This record gives sequence, C-alpha cells and structure tokens, in this order.
Amino acid sequence: MRPFKVIFTIWLREAKLASRERARIIATVAQPLIYLAILGRGITAGMRLTNAGNIDYIKFMYPGVIGMSILFTSIFSAISIIWDREFGFLKEVLVAPVPRWAVAIGKSFGGATVAIIQVAILVCIAPLLGISLSVLIVAKMLLLGFLMSFAVTSLGIIVASRMQSMQAFQMVMNFLVMPLFFLSGAMFPMATAPAWMKSLMMADPLTYGVDAIRNVVFSDTTIADAGEVARPLVEVARQAGLIRWTLAFDITLMALAALALAAAGAWTFSKSQEA
Repeated sequence: MRPFKVIFTIWLREAKLASRERARIIATVAQPLIYLAILGRGITAGMRLTNAGNIDYIKFMYPGVIGMSILFTSIFSAISIIWDREFGFLKEVLVAPVPRWAVAIGKSFGGATVAIIQVAILVCIAPLLGISLSVLIVAKMLLLGFLMSFAVTSLGIIVASRMQSMQAFQMVMNFLVMPLFFLSGAMFPMATAPAWMKSLMMADPLTYGVDAIRNVVFSDTTIADAGEVARPLVEVARQAGLIRWTLAFDITLMALAALALAAAGAWTFSKSQEA
C-alpha cells in the first residue's frame, strides 16, 4: 500500500497548491476564452469551413480550445518538479523509503486534477455557443479531459526530469507545446491539411484527444441547413471531415499514449534522481 499512499499524498499536495494560486487558474481559463472571443470570431467573420454546411468556426474551435487548456495547464504543471528540487522539498521526499516512480505518478494525477477543473469551467460556456450538453456528456468530457491531461502531464515530467532550471524547461516547452497544439486539429481540420502535415498530426497524441472531445461535445446538438431536416451535429461534422475517427478508437489511442508516457515519465524521473 505504500506506493498508493505516496501517489495520494503527492496528488493532494499538487491539488492544494493549485487551489491557492488563483491568478494561475484565472489566467489559464482566460486564455482559451480570449482565443474564442477574438480569434474564433475574427476567423468566422472572414471564412467558412469547407464542406461543413452551416457549422460555424466557433463550434468547431470549441473542443480545440478545451484541448488547448488541457495542454497548457498539464504540461506546465510538471514545472513543479524543478521548483521542488530548487527549494528542497523534492530532496526530502526522495530520502524517504518510498518508490520514486510513485512520486512521478502522483505528479501526473495532480496535474490532471487541476486541468479537469478548468475543463469544468469551460463547459459552462457551451450553451452560449449553441452547443447542448447533457449531464452524461459533461461527465464524458471530464473523463476525457482527465485522460488527456494525465498523458500530457507525464510528457512534461519526462522533460522536467532532465532540466536543471525553470528557464531551460520553459524554453523547451515553448518549442514543444505550440507544435503539439497546432498539429492537434484544434484550429483547422485534418481533412484540409497537406499530406505531410497529416502524418505529423496523426503522430500527435493530442489529435486523438481533440477528436474524442468533438465526438462527445457534438453528440447532443442538432443542426440544419436551409430547407433540410435537423441532423445531429456529430453526424454532419463526421461527413464534413471535421471528425476523423470513432470515439472508441480515439479513447483507445489516448489510453495507450497515457500508459506509455506515464511509464516513460516514471522511469525518467527515477533515473534522473538516482543520478
């Protein structure tokens, strides 16, 4: 039971620290809202999605904005490893007779918890965009958000374990985060991307998370073109190429990515602290 106690303790500490940083929560929620309000509205006014009927760009972008919030929040949660190393807390933890991999898993769970709180906040604006959400859909979104953020936080731990300063970590993350975000299909559909970019998008684990969120978010909303019978938004989006795969396929890929990244993060963290 010792590893589970370590995981729970580290998770609880991360959650409490995040709850005390109100400015961080406000900033990470405000950023995606600004994307929706300014970038989304601006693009909607000047263009339409190809072969997407009257699906406006705001509806398409909303799941991508949720994915962006998860990405930025989760991957930067791993910076606490460097912070704890500099201020001595990590040294106190590592001298205890506990498995070091459990510390890394606890960090991943902590980052995932913070991310889904912000997802819950973003869910509240869905009705303003004309998207219908039932209790079941909200529950599915939170579970998907937790799975995505667990995977991304683990990726951040892999990088942070090798970094010696917060400045170096931020430089590497800035180089890594933006390609992950733009190649996830959050801002533009994969169907309209060039062939070489599609290959990169399929290698991005966040792509399957954003696609899964679209599958879930669009499942309870109907839409109709002029003179046509209203149809489920998820069906229209799939026919237009805005949704690429089934929900089961997306979840399977995300789960495999989460397991692989968590294992790699735990191993990297253990080895780096031994060194």
